[in-house]
Amino acid sequence: MSINKKSLDCETLLYLARVSEQAGRHDEMAELLYEFTKKLARELSVEERSMLSVAYKNVVSARRSSFRVLQSIESVEKDSSHAHQMDIAAIYRKKVEKEIHGYCRQILEILDTKLIPNSSSGEALVFYFKMKGDYHRYLCEFMTDEQKEENSQKALRAYLEADRLSQIELISLNPIRLGLKLNFSVFYYEILQNKEEACKLASSVLEEANEYIVDFNEESFKDSALILEYIRDNLHLWNTE
Repeated sequence: MSINKKSLDCETLLYLARVSEQAGRHDEMAELLYEFTKKLARELSVEERSMLSVAYKNVVSARRSSFRVLQSIESVEKDSSHAHQMDIAAIYRKKVEKEIHGYCRQILEILDTKLIPNSSSGEALVFYFKMKGDYHRYLCEFMTDEQKEENSQKALRAYLEADRLSQIELISLNPIRLGLKLNFSVFYYEILQNKEEACKLASSVLEEANEYIVDFNEESFKDSALILEYIRDNLHLWNTE
């Protein structure tokens, strides 16, 4: 059954997005939440912005993984001198790349035109600027030269603004702030290829966290502890390379 999403009201769009998430249909979930966010006359709730983040993270992450697999297959076929198979793999890879671009552009449009301009919450702004940095970072993975430079600068500006706001609005062990630091350090390492800055940022987060960790009980610290573990693992990996 085909559903005309543009004709649905916000309540129905949100309900269908929840159903889509439960059914594991993240492509549809993202499309529904895109329409929901465009139509909504108020700010997103914490649950709604979390759903939006989950939807786009899933659709883009799955395709980023597919892209890497297809890139590997294409390389193998090239080394084996299988020209026809290499061409087929390249066509498939370009299809996936186009889908990644489409979803990234879609969420960036919503962030720039609706979510960031209309947000009155400091926490929400950190969340949205972090998302903006993330999706420009993902675009950098598939671009070269001027386009990559343009998106890397946009990602950097978004991460810096999120970082500035997080220091004003959020405590050190807030999981949104820590998630920002994690992704920002990855951006420095993978996109800007600045190992020194990536390690410096990761180290400062871990040092700062140690000062405040005693103030958190085990339950409230669970999400933060997981992110800190990712940061610690990255730092160890980067320092051994």
